[in-house]
Amino acid sequence: MRISGAGQGNAQGDPLDSFDDSEGVLPGISEGEIIVVRSNRRKKNISAYRQGGRIVVSIPARMSKADERAMVPEMVAKIRAQEAANTMSEEGLAARVDELLRELAPEIQLRPSTITWRAMRERWGSCTGVDRSIRISDRLKGAPDYALDYVLFHEAIHLQYFDHGREFKELLARFPRAELASAYLDGYEAAETALAAPEVLKKLLRSQST
Repeated sequence: MRISGAGQGNAQGDPLDSFDDSEGVLPGISEGEIIVVRSNRRKKNISAYRQGGRIVVSIPARMSKADERAMVPEMVAKIRAQEAANTMSEEGLAARVDELLRELAPEIQLRPSTITWRAMRERWGSCTGVDRSIRISDRLKGAPDYALDYVLFHEAIHLQYFDHGREFKELLARFPRAELASAYLDGYEAAETALAAPEVLKKLLRSQST
């Protein structure tokens, strides 16, 4: 865990496809972000969910490519709308940092000048001491409150302690659900690693769809 510091089907019904948005069907979608699973058990219904940082869309195995290209963007849009509705604003992030510091580390008087959501895949958050700016990975949008709070508190401590020395660790240990938050973040990263490996992902999702 590092804090700071859709698809083309085939006649055989292969359960795993990657969605091709080369024609601009899904603007703003990065390569590999959408995974389409063709399920032999599904007859009509379609489902979509986040897993390991990607949006997984499960569709009937016999769905035509034309219907797939029409339906998958709709499901992706629904997922993103739900996430947007549940995402804390950047102003809210700043207010939450202030609450966490006042409650858990009142001796730290420094506050971030800005806190922004960023597309970060290697880290959960980062902090720049010179301008007191904090960046939070957009993978935490929709995460449990304790996981987001943990990353926010971690980065806020870095405003005063730039390394992970004794003073930093002592302050971070005050976070009441640190172990649970670490377990969530580690589990998320493990899922991302699995999804990044095609053969591993195929085995994982084939067991869910056949």
